[in-house]
This record gives sequence, C-alpha cells and structure tokens, in this order.
Amino acid sequence: MSGEREQPPRRRRLPPTANPQAPAAATTIHDLGADLLLDIFLRLPSLPSLVRAALTCRSFLAAVRSSPAFRRSFRELHQPPLLGLFFDPDGPDAPSFAPLRRRSYPGLAAAVRGADFFLTRVPAADDASPGWEILDCRVGYLLLVSWGSEQIYAYNPVTRALDLIPMPPDDIAEGSDGEFVYHGFHMVSSDEVPGSFRVVCLCFDATQVRAAVFSSATREWRVLPWVEPAPEQQADDQYWLQRATQVNGSLYSAHADQAYMVVLDTATMQFSCIDLPDQLEGRGHIYRAGEAKDGKLCIVCAIQFILFVWYRVAGADGVDKWTLDKIFTLEGEVLEATGGSRDEHGALKVLEIMDGIVYLSTSETVKDASLPCWFLTFCLETRKLEKLFHKLNDSYAHPYSMAWPPSLVADIVNP
Repeated sequence: MSGEREQPPRRRRLPPTANPQAPAAATTIHDLGADLLLDIFLRLPSLPSLVRAALTCRSFLAAVRSSPAFRRSFRELHQPPLLGLFFDPDGPDAPSFAPLRRRSYPGLAAAVRGADFFLTRVPAADDASPGWEILDCRVGYLLLVSWGSEQIYAYNPVTRALDLIPMPPDDIAEGSDGEFVYHGFHMVSSDEVPGSFRVVCLCFDATQVRAAVFSSATREWRVLPWVEPAPEQQADDQYWLQRATQVNGSLYSAHADQAYMVVLDTATMQFSCIDLPDQLEGRGHIYRAGEAKDGKLCIVCAIQFILFVWYRVAGADGVDKWTLDKIFTLEGEVLEATGGSRDEHGALKVLEIMDGIVYLSTSETVKDASLPCWFLTFCLETRKLEKLFHKLNDSYAHPYSMAWPPSLVADIVNP
C-alpha cells in the first residue's frame, strides 16, 4: 500500500544465557567433583582443620564420609594431633590433664575447650575419693579403673562417649601355678569403626601367661587358656614381665631379666616370643618399645641425653631381627629448647613412642628431684625436637591425641 509506512524489523532479544557479552558464571568450590575436593582436603594442615571444613556443608561431609581411601591417606600424611598429657592421680585424686598450648594451632585449642578433660561424666565412687587410675590411653579413649569400687570405664573426653566394663571374671586366676598378677589392660579399637572396641587383660603367674578379652559387641569377657611362652626360660621372680606396649595390633612385654619379649597378637589371640637386643637384657628401665611412623616395631633407649633406636626388620635371609638404626645426641638441643643448663637436667626418660614420635621428659634433676621437669617430643623421621610444657613429673604420663571423629566416618549422611 502506497500510503503505509514500512515498519523497521524488530530486533529479537537473546536470552541471558545466549548473550555472548554476558560474563560466564563463576565456578566455586561447591562445583568441584568429590575426587578434586578430597585432593584439596588432603592439603589441610591438621585433623581439626579437616573437621571444620567437612562440617561446612553436607556435600563436603558426604565426600569425607564416603571415602575410606581418603581417610587412610589423610592419616598417613597427618599425625594424630596431640591435645595434651594425662597424668595418673597421686593417691585418691582424679587424673589430671595438661593441655598443649600453641598459638600456631588454634584448631587444637578449640578441640581442648570443647572436651571433658575434667572427666565429669565418669561416675565417682566417693565424692571425696574418686580413685580412678588410667590403664590405657589409645584412639581417643581413656581406660579407667577404680580398684576400690571394682569398676572399669572406657571414656572418650572429646565425644563424651562412656562405656561401663565389668571386671574380668574370677576364674581368670584358676589354674595358676603361683601368685596371680594382673599385668595390664589394653584398648584395641580402630578409627574406622567408632564406638566398637575390645579390652584385652593380660595376667601371669611364675611361669605362665594368659589373656582375657572383653568385646563391646557382646558385653562379655572371654578367658583364654594359660600359655608357657618360653618353657625353657624360668622366671627369676613373680614380676618377671614388664608393662606391655601396643604396636600395630600386638602387645609386647619385655622380660625383666632376660633378652626376650612375650608377644600377643590381638587379632589371633596367640602368644609368641621374640628376642631383644643383647644390650638391653635386664635394662627395661631405660628403654621402651613403640610404633614407628610406618607402624613397625621399634625400641628407643635413653642414656643420659643420647637416644639409641632399634628397628625390627627382615634380614637378607628373610628372618626378622633387631638393627641399631640411629643414634641421636640431643644434649645441646634439649638445653637450647628448655633454656636450662647441664647442672639442672639429669637425663632424658622415654615415656612413649607413638606414630614415630618419641615422648620424653627430663628426668629428676641433679640438685633437687622435686623440681618440675620438661616434657618434650622428638620425631624419629624429621629429627625435630619440640618442648611441650614444664610440669612436676609426679606420676605416669599418658599422651592423649585426637582420634578421628565418628561424624566423619559413616558412609551415609543422615538426612
């Protein structure tokens, strides 16, 4: 039509997603796949930092909970964080706790603040005399006994999980050839199965040893037969076995006078014997057996300020034997770390060896044994010496490390 004006063509608007000028959507950590996310988590500095990251959102928590392989890798890269040391009571008092205070590890301070290190959930047999003694300290649990009230408790101060354990049955002493002696109680558990554990009780008479096992699943004790671990070697006295050390699922007890150790494999509950280095025969007061970084058995002996380290390794013939691997002279490092002098410190004492970390104290001082001593750690792998704190060493010390939280283990996240 000649009288109509021609309309210009309309411009079609592009949707925002199709607009070439629109900026691309930002990628956030929430868009990462589980494998890449867990690879990032492996680079976190400690277990407390992983806990904070995993609890940030449900997808982070689900990734950690669904991967046992990641949890194994994280444990291999990061040692269980030490929260402090428990000390056995002096007389009828309750166990005391000395926390590790370091400004560079704020996550550890938060874990300590939220835990029950005063053991308020553990029932008291008598308000004036709790009388709790620490039998073992492992995987976040304290194994406590009150001999007066004949009660045993397994308690996790961080999760506040409390389990009452009955005393072993009376028939554990039946068949003894001499005076019966309780040798020790040991917690056997795993970070991968939280809340499930066994308690192994060792006992012996003049020539025999036996074990009894309590299971948290059955709530019952099972008493095993008496065994003569080394019939050709007789004991010189009734206290012929020293306190056992747990390493990679086995309990190792050194003979007080002879050069061998009695071993109990807690998986098979079978006893056996292995030799000791000849230099350590009858010298149990200066050395401890323990666990190296790779989970293997080691022995650390302290003479003055020198540490001698043996490892149990397979020889060229395939037979396991002890090898003196390293000798560390630490006098200068100890004096520099503590700011003390040689006259103030007597020597080093080995308390425990766990995950390749040697826990040490400076033994009673030359001038006055009632003065406080220093508590230290020494890493066998990195040769790093660290001081923990200064305290009166009036009883046996138990290093307490943070265990893997149960909330990070289950494979399915609850809705």
